[in-house]
Amino acid sequence: MSCTTILVGKKASYDGSTIIARDDDSGSGRYDPKKFIAVAPQEQPRHYRSVLSHVEIDLPDDPCRYSIVPNVLPNRGILAEAGVNEHNVAMSATETIAVNERVLAADPMVELQPADETTGRAETPGGIGEEDIITLVLPYIATAREGVKRLAELLETYGTYESNGIIISDVDEIWYVETIGGHHWIARRVPDEKCAIIPNQLGIDYFDFDDAFSDAREFMCSADLPDFIERHRLGRAAGAQGGMNGSHCNPRIIFGTATTKDHIYNTPRAWYMHRYLNPADAEGHTPESDDIPWCVEPENAVTIEDVDFLLGSHFEGTPYDPYGTQGTPESRHRYRPIGINRTGHMVAMQIRPYAPAENRSIMWISYGSGAFTAAAPFYANVDDTPAYLRDTTPEVSTDCLYWTNRLIAALADAHFYETNNVIEAFAEGVRVFGHRLVERTDAALEGLKQRKQEDPTEQEEQPENAGQTAAGPTSARLESANTEMAEYLRKHATKLLNDVLYTSSNLMRNGFAMSDRWN
Repeated sequence: MSCTTILVGKKASYDGSTIIARDDDSGSGRYDPKKFIAVAPQEQPRHYRSVLSHVEIDLPDDPCRYSIVPNVLPNRGILAEAGVNEHNVAMSATETIAVNERVLAADPMVELQPADETTGRAETPGGIGEEDIITLVLPYIATAREGVKRLAELLETYGTYESNGIIISDVDEIWYVETIGGHHWIARRVPDEKCAIIPNQLGIDYFDFDDAFSDAREFMCSADLPDFIERHRLGRAAGAQGGMNGSHCNPRIIFGTATTKDHIYNTPRAWYMHRYLNPADAEGHTPESDDIPWCVEPENAVTIEDVDFLLGSHFEGTPYDPYGTQGTPESRHRYRPIGINRTGHMVAMQIRPYAPAENRSIMWISYGSGAFTAAAPFYANVDDTPAYLRDTTPEVSTDCLYWTNRLIAALADAHFYETNNVIEAFAEGVRVFGHRLVERTDAALEGLKQRKQEDPTEQEEQPENAGQTAAGPTSARLESANTEMAEYLRKHATKLLNDVLYTSSNLMRNGFAMSDRWN
C-alpha cells in the first residue's frame, strides 16, 4: 500500500513541536473509508487475533486511552493507521517499504500458512503487520523510546509478513523504525533540527552500531544485526559505497532497493519534498536519484501548512505536474505524485511542548485527496470524537466528511483550474479557523487553571455542546472544540461541494484526471 511520510524534528518546526505526518493511500481500484474514534481502556482487547495473519497475542491488562483514525470496514482488521495516546505519544503505521531479495532469502517473511486438509497440516499463523501494530503498541507506552522497544519485542517474537516503516513520537523525540526481513529491524531518531522524508522506500541512509549498542541516543536495532549482515554477506554486496565500514553502514544500500519502478514511483516524491524544504541542498539531485538524503535541514522552519501542502502536492512548479502547463504531456504524466485521488487520509500529529499535558497533542486530519481538501486540528486527549468524522458510512453519503471530500475530489479532478480557486479558499478558511480555535481553546483552559489556583473552589462552566466524559471538564472542553471544528467543516465542505458540482456541471470540456494515470 502506497504512502508518503514527513517527520519534523522539534528544532525544525515553527513552534518547537515534534510533527509526524503520513498519507495513507488505498490500494489501486478501491477506497478505504476512514473514521476518527477514541478508544477507552475497557474497549481495548485483552486477547488479540489478527484478521489477516491469524496471529494471537495476549495483551497487558493496563491499556491507556487513545485516539486513532482507522478503516471503517473490518475486512482487513483494525488498521488504526495514526493515533495519539493519553501520555502524548503518537504513532503512524505504516509506511510500506521494500527490502531486497538477499534480505528476504536470509530472513523470510512470516506469512500465514493455511491448513491443508489433504495432508492434515494445521494452520500456521503469520506475523504482525500494518493491521496490528498501533493496536499492539500505542496503548501500552509512555514515551517514544518505550514504543520502539515494545515494537521490537513483538517483531522478534512474532515476526512480520511485510516490510514496513513505523513512526513513534513524543514531545522530545521522533523515532523511525524499519523492518528488515521477517524478524530484524533498525531504528533511527530524527535529528531535532531536521526533517525526514520517506516515499515507500527503505530510507535510513546512515547507521551507527557503536551508538546502538551503547547509549542508543540516536540508533537502535536487532541485537544480532551486525552478525546477520556479515553472516549473509549483505554488507559486502553493497561494496565500498555503503557496506560495513567499521561501526557505520548505509542500511538503504545494504537492505533496500533501487529499481526502475522506484525511479518512477518513489524517488520523485523524495526529490520534491527535498527540493521544497531545502532548495540549495537539493541541487544536483534529480527525481530519479538514489542518494536523496533520508533527512534534511529545512531552509525555513516547517509549519503545519508546509506539511499539508507537501502531502497533497503534485509536483507544482515543475514539468512533472499533471495539472500544470510546463513540460510536455509525457513529462506531466511521468512520475507518481504525492497527492493522489486514492489517498484515504492524511494525519499530522503535533506534540506541543508549550501546552499542558492535557491539551498538548493535536491531530491535524484530512480525509481524501490532499490536493482538494485541507487538514483541520482536533485535540487527541478526548473520550469521544465528532460524529461528522466518527460515523463514516461504508457507502457514499454526504452526512460524513469522508465521502463529502471524496465527491469534491471526484468532481474537481477533471476541472482543476475551474475549481482551484474555491478549493484554495476553502483550505485557507479551514486552517485559519483551526488555528484560531486551538488558540482560543488553549487560552480558555489556561484561564481556568489560573482561576483554580486563585480559588480552588472555582468550577468550570461546561461548554454547551459537551457530553458526559470520563476525564472531566478539560476533556469536555476539548471535545467541545473538536465539535466546533467538525461543524465548521460540515458547513463549508457542503458549500464547497455545491460550488464544485455547479462549476463541473456547467463545463463542457474534459480535463485531465489524475486518477486516470495513478489509480
